[in-house]
Amino acid sequence: MRLFGRGPRRDPRDTPRDAAFPFFSVDEAAYFRAQVREAFAEHGLEVTLFESAVVDDAGRQFGLGNLAAVCHNDDRGQRAWGELARRHAAMVLRTVDGPSALDTLAPAQIRAQLYPRVINGEGLDPENFGYARSVAPGLYELLALDLPESVMMLTDEALGRLGETEQLRRRALDNLRELPVEGRETVEDDQGMRFEVVVGDSFYTASRVLALETLIRQTTGQRLTEDGALVALPFRHQLAFHVIRDATVIPSLTGMAMFAASGYEETPGAISPYVYWWRGGTITQLSERDEDGGGLRVVVGEDFQELLERLVAKGPSES
Repeated sequence: MRLFGRGPRRDPRDTPRDAAFPFFSVDEAAYFRAQVREAFAEHGLEVTLFESAVVDDAGRQFGLGNLAAVCHNDDRGQRAWGELARRHAAMVLRTVDGPSALDTLAPAQIRAQLYPRVINGEGLDPENFGYARSVAPGLYELLALDLPESVMMLTDEALGRLGETEQLRRRALDNLRELPVEGRETVEDDQGMRFEVVVGDSFYTASRVLALETLIRQTTGQRLTEDGALVALPFRHQLAFHVIRDATVIPSLTGMAMFAASGYEETPGAISPYVYWWRGGTITQLSERDEDGGGLRVVVGEDFQELLERLVAKGPSES
């Protein structure tokens, strides 16, 4: 899994781009949508194509954002898009046409497969996910049922059938803490920048920010101090962190800002292009887009500024 790299580009960036998926050129997007239509037709379902979704005759809508990003990032290029589209269509139709897992799984099994998931708040439907908990500006925590081929995001109605929300959330967090660490890499340079990146195929890798103290003990053997850590969760399969101990937090903050922005673009399951300060379970945003939208900048409040001044005055860490 790439850390900084992006998926293969085929048409030059100066060719006209698709309105819904700008990582595709207009021609690439047309080919992609043709593969999607053919994939659903092979499974006996005629669909109407829209920019970012398809709709069948029954009015069911299937979004294409994740599939488009998966195709864009596949190293094999366009020759793999048909296969990926067929696999996606088959999975989607098995999920929507089959019985609900809430009706077929025993309550104990449902609780064993329950996880919290951090998502970007864009498009979050408050009517169906009124229980969503704000994690940081623009980020929310939902509960999800992990299934063999899909992840079921649980609505208010679904949770009402399962029990009390806070009890379910506690169980989901326990399940999250027990997940194995699939992979970890260190990013560093000779200017003092250093941060750790946890990667994995799990859809809950980035969501482990909700159990950060446990994750850091698992991966580094360290414990967080009262100063906390920098964190970045560009997309669902990556979580970066830097345990704050000394002035290396400054170059690490800059490096993580670049890392988060790069990882967020054009990826399936994108969450956030920003860096955050985790302290005592509270997550504060430290980077934002420039006013002209052309880049990112670091913006810190009084508390974080005082932290930086204290660490600079303290000098190099002795640990």
